[in-house]
Amino acid sequence: MPVYPRLLVDLTGERLPRAARGCRWLGFLYAAMQFVWAPVLGNLSDRYGRRRVLLFAIGALGVDYIIMGLAPTLAWLFVGRAISGAAGASFTPAYAYVADVTPPEKRAQSFGIISASFGIGFIIGPAIGGLLGSFGPRTPFFVAAAFSLVNFCYGYFVLPESLPPDRRRAFEWRRANPLGTLTQMRKHPVVLGLLAALFLWALANQVMPTTWAFYTKFRFGWSEAMIGASLATAGVVIATSQATMMRYIVPRLGERKAAVVGILGGIAAYTGFGLATAGWMMFAALAGWFFGAIVMPTINALMSHRIAHNAQGELQGAVASLFSLSAIIGPPIMTHIFARFTSPASSVHVPGAAFLTAALLATVCLVIFWVSTRVPAVEPGTSASESALTAA
Repeated sequence: MPVYPRLLVDLTGERLPRAARGCRWLGFLYAAMQFVWAPVLGNLSDRYGRRRVLLFAIGALGVDYIIMGLAPTLAWLFVGRAISGAAGASFTPAYAYVADVTPPEKRAQSFGIISASFGIGFIIGPAIGGLLGSFGPRTPFFVAAAFSLVNFCYGYFVLPESLPPDRRRAFEWRRANPLGTLTQMRKHPVVLGLLAALFLWALANQVMPTTWAFYTKFRFGWSEAMIGASLATAGVVIATSQATMMRYIVPRLGERKAAVVGILGGIAAYTGFGLATAGWMMFAALAGWFFGAIVMPTINALMSHRIAHNAQGELQGAVASLFSLSAIIGPPIMTHIFARFTSPASSVHVPGAAFLTAALLATVCLVIFWVSTRVPAVEPGTSASESALTAA
């Protein structure tokens, strides 16, 4: 949300560049809290049902925005951001909810729609926040709180439970943490391999939000308006692909082949970005993301086929934790690579090195994915012979 720097200026009286640096620490705190709390919410949803956990997270998010809107000091803003990170892991039980109510053969498309919804929010949210910020730096937080609380009321009165009591399992703290959740995934070697592939994919994706603006300004002299327009275009491409192309590609190719096509599309896009010599080439390379956008939903669906109904929340907690970990370590890695290979003191001058690194990470992701998925999925509760017939 672009209003954080303005609120930091309002609270501290510091100049905007220093306030923007404070925003990076807020972003780190948010990702760290999601890393810790995503497995907790996922495991709680396996024990108490998806509805209760979703309502708790959405309600906490509304309270959090009120806290940040009223924050009298910088410390309170960090407290609010910590709550926001924990409550923001609500997409963990949300994805588990989708897995509960969607037939296995349609999970990839459903996951794609959920991902597209998040993507659309990230496109229009900053624009709305910037507009509301003209009424004061705290106004966007109060409006966000209102949206969250309205969403809570909608869920309370309309949303049914998706996980019946007879499909739930006991809650265990030893499983409700990032390490414990990944330890549980060791019982499913294919899933563990897919999680590794998805982590590398998420790590590669960090190059977009962290270096795109620096790279395009350095390489092509783009203005802030042009950078914003290009990022909005990327968001539209990704959301459109997840909302529409998923329903055509996955049924025709199957989830495994569709994911391979998606990873190859991402590799092509990153390579195109890294080797671009003119601004228009950046937009041309975005075409690869019509396919790259389907990777996360398809791999997520492939994993969900191999996990029992009462552990879908735990699986999504593992996915969310790894994505949060990539958001913690990815930005410093990518910005360091960009700075290293654009420095006048560097003996090797490669402005697109960060994007080429992302292409390399995506290539390793493809290898791990291909090796991990050689064994056909067996949906829990389905016999091996039935699975073989389905795969055929």
